[in-house]
Amino acid sequence: MVKFAHSIFAMPFAFFGFFLAIKLNNLDFDYFKLLYIVLAMVFARNAAMGFNRYLDRDIDKINDRTKSREVASGIISSRNALIFVIINSLLFMATAWMINLLAFYLSPVALTVVLGYSFTKRFTALCHLVLGLGLALAPIGAYISVTGVFNNIIPILISFAVLFWTAGFDIIYALQDEEFDKEHQLHSIPSLLGKQKALQLSSVLHIITTILILTAGYLLQTGYLFWIGAGIFIALLINQHRLVSATDLSKVNLAFFTTNGIASLLFAVFGILSLYF
Repeated sequence: MVKFAHSIFAMPFAFFGFFLAIKLNNLDFDYFKLLYIVLAMVFARNAAMGFNRYLDRDIDKINDRTKSREVASGIISSRNALIFVIINSLLFMATAWMINLLAFYLSPVALTVVLGYSFTKRFTALCHLVLGLGLALAPIGAYISVTGVFNNIIPILISFAVLFWTAGFDIIYALQDEEFDKEHQLHSIPSLLGKQKALQLSSVLHIITTILILTAGYLLQTGYLFWIGAGIFIALLINQHRLVSATDLSKVNLAFFTTNGIASLLFAVFGILSLYF
């Protein structure tokens, strides 16, 4: 029910936020803090994914693309899925408490965002931005887990970059359900604007992402490794728009999972290396 492939989008940015906080604040590496951050990411992801499958179970049953999902198909009962969500939500808050008080106080806010996303397609086409906000909590959340304070604009810029990046590629993914969403009064950018205009809006969001990444790199003033990572990330953004068109959605999964997963991982690797070399 919870797929590792979905976690690869945000986790590398959490690692980047962790090492960014250490470097910018001249702090010592804390193995336990890193472990807590990873656990918090896992628990939040479990809760979000489980709740989405629980809440959408009736919708998923009638969509050919999603009817085989575990809760919709009955492999996992809705009761067990909800218990799974509750347990992981409590573990997330407990882990946040072990990190620091600020992280604990903000943990209900984070849960509201990542769980609340599942409701949004029922009333707004801006659901993609809410999903983006959920993933955008990764770098800034990891940063304040280390520092306990908001004290630098760079992790905020990275978080906004993640927000618009995620919203952009989620719009591409939602192209597959344009007709289904229209038929069942569900909201999305493709169902609101149509495939072609939705792709154009996705491109605009990814241009904003590019500007934010480049601005963060300029302010960070690290070496060439950051720019290699940023260049690869931007090139893969461009590539995913070349893979998908309004008339050909055959490569949506390649654009969504593979391209974005690689982009996230390589950007984080080069970004972290740039802080030390």
